[in-house]
Amino acid sequence: MNETPTEQHTDTRELLPVATAPRTRAAVRDLVRPYRGLAAGGFAVMIAATAVGLLVQPLLGRIVDLVADQRPAGDLTLPVVLLVLVALAHGGTTALGLSLVSRLGETVLAQLRERFVEKALRLPLEQVEKAGAGDLTARVTRDVSVVGDAVRSALPELARSLLAILLTLAAMAALDWRFLVAALLAVPIQASTARWYVRHAVPLYAQQRIATGAQQQQLLDTIAGAGTVRAFRIEEQHTARVTRRSSTAVELKMRGIRLVLDFYNRLHVAEYLGLTAVLVTGFFLVRADSVSIGTATAAALYFHSLFTPVNSALVLLDDAQSATASLARLVGVADEPTPEPARARGTAEPSRPGTEPDGTVTVIGIDHAYVPGQHVLQNVDLTLRAGERVALVGPSGAGKTTLAKLIAGVHRPTSGSVHLTGTGGRGNGLPVALVTQETHVFAGPLADDLRLARADATDDELRTALTDVEALDWVEALPDGLQTVVGDGGHRLTSAQVQQLALARLMLADPPVAVLDEATAEAGSTGARLLEKAAGRAVEGRTALVVAHRLTQAATADRIVVMEGGRIVESGTHDELRAGSGPYASLWETWSGTRTAR
Repeated sequence: MNETPTEQHTDTRELLPVATAPRTRAAVRDLVRPYRGLAAGGFAVMIAATAVGLLVQPLLGRIVDLVADQRPAGDLTLPVVLLVLVALAHGGTTALGLSLVSRLGETVLAQLRERFVEKALRLPLEQVEKAGAGDLTARVTRDVSVVGDAVRSALPELARSLLAILLTLAAMAALDWRFLVAALLAVPIQASTARWYVRHAVPLYAQQRIATGAQQQQLLDTIAGAGTVRAFRIEEQHTARVTRRSSTAVELKMRGIRLVLDFYNRLHVAEYLGLTAVLVTGFFLVRADSVSIGTATAAALYFHSLFTPVNSALVLLDDAQSATASLARLVGVADEPTPEPARARGTAEPSRPGTEPDGTVTVIGIDHAYVPGQHVLQNVDLTLRAGERVALVGPSGAGKTTLAKLIAGVHRPTSGSVHLTGTGGRGNGLPVALVTQETHVFAGPLADDLRLARADATDDELRTALTDVEALDWVEALPDGLQTVVGDGGHRLTSAQVQQLALARLMLADPPVAVLDEATAEAGSTGARLLEKAAGRAVEGRTALVVAHRLTQAATADRIVVMEGGRIVESGTHDELRAGSGPYASLWETWSGTRTAR
């Protein structure tokens, strides 16, 4: 089945960056550096625990020699007691070492998560849109989970296994160097197996991550557009797309399983060869009276004890490769440079002190394109005087929302600049606040939701802000007032109530400039007048740009700016523009006629 243009676009998304292997290692070193003491202590305890555990095989060999020499039963008491003491010491030190290593891993992981979230929240919106929400969602969920699991289990176990391998080989050499040589016969097979596995696993796991992100993106797109999908009866097409992407992810997963099974088969060959070599070596050494039966037994037990750490270390390559792929994706985002504020970009010169009052916004030569070559705004110049309320009107697709977001700093202009005088916000420091028709209510007490705008606001200040937007009455009527839990799983709010909360947040943040992008559109005709009145109070005393979907909002503004095709085509007061013969007069005539007919 041929892919549709939508699917082709999904396949050519500009995914978020992935860090290189050297950069990933450097990032881990940077994260671990402040905790070098904890790392040294943890690994020192692990070395001690492994060394203590290696006393078991010589003690068992001693018991074999005592039995072979037909010594009295009482001679076995000391080795048995020592075995018990070794077991207790080994268990205690192992538990302590693993806890220290796990603590180190969890601390480093927490720092990485915080850095990732901080940078992810600061990513330019256009970059996230180009990558698709599925890519970022997969990193936040799947990749963080994989790295977390590796830190909690794979990292401590891998450290313990590697130490056990090195010290066990050293112990075998201490018994007789020929035992070490025999044991090393298995190393070429194990090394080649490891190289073969890594060579195939690294690209495979990278493909799995990309396929998972594409699968999640398709699911998000289909679910988000469920209404449109049903309306156009294209359920089967979208189901087929989800199925294809899911099948790709499953196929890659099955390839990974087959790879692991082949990996185990090769390891079993190495174990058989190595153990056979050690037993044959012990046989000849005992026959030549070079070592005792107990020593040969200890050597065989040493090699047999290597099965678990060697297999664990090699098997953990599976987790390590998967975690490394996920870690590179997290570091790729965490390493992204923090973008400079959109208003700082461009060629606009700062105003000289005293030339413009605080709250003046100057837009100079703005061009903007979401897709190269397809301009949404072209050569836009606009000045919002301090304290002025400007309404932005025009047909759909004129560029109103894009201009509003550029002024609010959500997007960076392709060229040109946005300059704002008096950048210090009066509430929480925000120079510009943006209120849209898509307002999110966070799960939790309503008071906490309002304090997102100003964390130190008192309950009286919250009530004042709610009073200004005429929301205090219904808030106090809630079961627990300001402490009523809202959002997911809490008290459901109407669209008008949600927008009143957004306007109350604006009052608490108290920025010098406010941008309202159809902030009253979701209220419907019933709550429109109430919200328009609340919005008017919210922008009193501050510079305001209002993207108006109702011309009644434009009629009460100090100035009206009309946009068409990404350009400003008219600017003036309501009476001036209505008296003319331009686009606004036509819009007003059409809108007024519709209202009269209704």
